[in-house]
Amino acid sequence: QVQLVESGGGLVQAGGSLRLSCAASGTIISINTMGWYRQAPGNQRELVASITSGGSTNYADSVKGRFTISRDNTKNTVFLQMNTLKPEDTAVYYCNADVTVRFRGALNYWGQGTQVTVSS
Repeated sequence: QVQLVESGGGLVQAGGSLRLSCAASGTIISINTMGWYRQAPGNQRELVASITSGGSTNYADSVKGRFTISRDNTKNTVFLQMNTLKPEDTAVYYCNADVTVRFRGALNYWGQGTQVTVSS
């Protein structure tokens, strides 16, 4: 099986920064796209940013210019650097990965989520 473990959430004032990390472990053959989603109370889960194994990135319009996604393929880890945070960035942030798993093929996994709270 595969586990995604997130870290780095917390409470920060508006204008501040946080860096999220998500490490994948298990019987992994390869990881294609990794991404970060978020869900605020009463809202649907939405894509924040994604990155392919080759490094191509995609961002939600609301975070362009403020957030940067990156990954370390040698450690099966994806990062989200969040700068100039706004109260509307408050949400639970979830890591997501498309993983090729030994003996099971291509599967999609979610992390447990990490809370990000931005105070005004």
